[in-house]
Amino acid sequence: MIIDDYSNINKLITDNSYSSVFLLLDNNTENHCLDLFIKKSGIVNFNKVLVNDGEESKSIDTCEDVWEYLNTNNADRKSLLINIGGGVITDLGGFIASTYLRGIDFINVPTTVLCMVDAAYGGKTGINFKSIKNQIGVINKPKGVLIDIDFLKTLSKKEYINGFAEIYKHSLITDNEKLQFKNLVKLDFNNDIKDIIHSYSSIKNKVVELDLYESNYRKVLNLGHTIGHAVESYSILSKEINKLKHGEAIAVGLITELYISYRIHGFDYKNLLSIKKELLGNFKKISFTTSDQREIFKIMSYDKKNYNNKVKYVLLKGIGNPIIDQDVDNELFFKAFDFYNE
Repeated sequence: MIIDDYSNINKLITDNSYSSVFLLLDNNTENHCLDLFIKKSGIVNFNKVLVNDGEESKSIDTCEDVWEYLNTNNADRKSLLINIGGGVITDLGGFIASTYLRGIDFINVPTTVLCMVDAAYGGKTGINFKSIKNQIGVINKPKGVLIDIDFLKTLSKKEYINGFAEIYKHSLITDNEKLQFKNLVKLDFNNDIKDIIHSYSSIKNKVVELDLYESNYRKVLNLGHTIGHAVESYSILSKEINKLKHGEAIAVGLITELYISYRIHGFDYKNLLSIKKELLGNFKKISFTTSDQREIFKIMSYDKKNYNNKVKYVLLKGIGNPIIDQDVDNELFFKAFDFYNE
């Protein structure tokens, strides 16, 4: 449920007679978003749960710390956890809430473009395991998602842009021509951001409604993520390249996987070049050596989307025409990086 008014969040709390409210924040959202949330929501009776910012917080150690805090502060099955932050916080908080006392309710309050358009929805929660993205988790939808674009004023330019990659992805998989890539790039990502978030988050929500547990159709949302998640994990583990934000890694994944789509399914080459140019106009190009590529390929073997020991891709025949569960020759993986590096 999308919550577009703070009065609705208070109504939800009242209607469900929650015994206590806990706010999960990281260092950044405590400093930049907490006061705004309190002012607008009027919620003053809460326990504050603070974790470190960054992908490293999506760990079992952090979960143990938060579970212990909930225990110490008498959280029960009628407690509510409100996750205020970006994708790390909503992934982490959703998992913590879903597993504490076999599950307590939670609300997501996304504070980044990436989270507002993608991460806060769909019920996927989870943590990383040995630096592999989202290896441990459950699917459990929040009681609500509160969208307030005023939080975006607190973001750096780099963090703001980080969300663009998922918006581009949604524009590539949708069959709604008005929302497809060629029309998206005509919009102003600053002045039109409220409408962009509304329109492109609705693409994900419609997919999730059809296939909550990713048994089939929901897999289309993984376009760019087979390679992208491996690139992101490698950037955390490696000393060879700087640690990447999610959007930066997914931009790499989109370019390489669309090249593979071109080679296997005849995805339009002019569209491929146009998309590559647009993505590299927003996300800095990274130089991947052959050694880097080999390590990224190894990490892909742990991807949760795999089965029968095979890496499975989402590819495109054309914009709005995704195909799931695709096998790809190893050689083509490396050729895709040659195309990216050009």
